[in-house]
Amino acid sequence: MTSAQDLPTHKTPTSLRMPTRRGLLAFAFGAAWAGPGAAAAEPAVGEDGLYHEPWFLQSFLDLREDLESASAGGKRLAIMWELRGCPYCRETHLVNFADAGIATYIRDNFEVLQLNLIGSRKVTDFDRQELPEKDLARKYGIRFTPTFQFFPPTADGIEAKEAMAREVARAPGYLKPAHFLAMFRFVRERAYERGSFRDFLAANG
Repeated sequence: MTSAQDLPTHKTPTSLRMPTRRGLLAFAFGAAWAGPGAAAAEPAVGEDGLYHEPWFLQSFLDLREDLESASAGGKRLAIMWELRGCPYCRETHLVNFADAGIATYIRDNFEVLQLNLIGSRKVTDFDRQELPEKDLARKYGIRFTPTFQFFPPTADGIEAKEAMAREVARAPGYLKPAHFLAMFRFVRERAYERGSFRDFLAANG
């Protein structure tokens, strides 16, 4: 498993606007016409206080099922752990995901499941253990938000591994947009099989 923990961070914006339903509808229409790198509208804030991207995975919270479904669609599974009031979670949504080029790459190649670090929804882990989100986070050693977990391309044999060994990569903390996109490319291209994320960054500028 590789980690992106020590990469540079980005300053949090000081002014944020609440999205409107009309604005989100306009985004749904306009995003199809946006070119690479174009800014997208802000996502909606749910009752849980988290920002929700309309393209995030709608899941029954069964991780093996989600991984198998992603694999069947030619995609990879990633989990994004968030927390209400987390400034860098907000930054990830309002800066990184707002870049149409980044969002398009992730939508095309990944299923992203959003989980709450202190949430109470029951999640069925790969080993069939059912746990509230907060206990699953503890099981996987998730301590920072946002944290992204990336899993293998198939579920074969994953339940037999220790929890921390099930990931192929992890990004704990906020990554600037270029490094953020690079992390998803690192996983999609299976570069973790050849070296570390830092090696990948060095080789790809």
